[in-house]
Amino acid sequence: SSEVKIYRIEGIMLISHDKYPTWQKFVKEIRALNEKQAVEKVYSILGGSHKLKRYHIKIEKISEIPPEEVTRRELLHLIKLTRLIKK
Repeated sequence: SSEVKIYRIEGIMLISHDKYPTWQKFVKEIRALNEKQAVEKVYSILGGSHKLKRYHIKIEKISEIPPEEVTRRELLHLIKLTRLIKK
């Protein structure tokens, strides 16, 4: 279906992979049409902000969550919108 869902993606990422490599946990809440798109978005966000390659990111758990469980402020605002106005 073409309904936008919210996914919680949990995993680990390799930070400072060149000097002192350490695995750090992450939890991301993503709006997407399906799991595959949500995973791609996580790779894009983490890769862009932390300069990570895909093999430095290990996704451990993907779960669809109801709007009541969302913790990200931006997503909460998007959920509460009733309509969009284009200028």
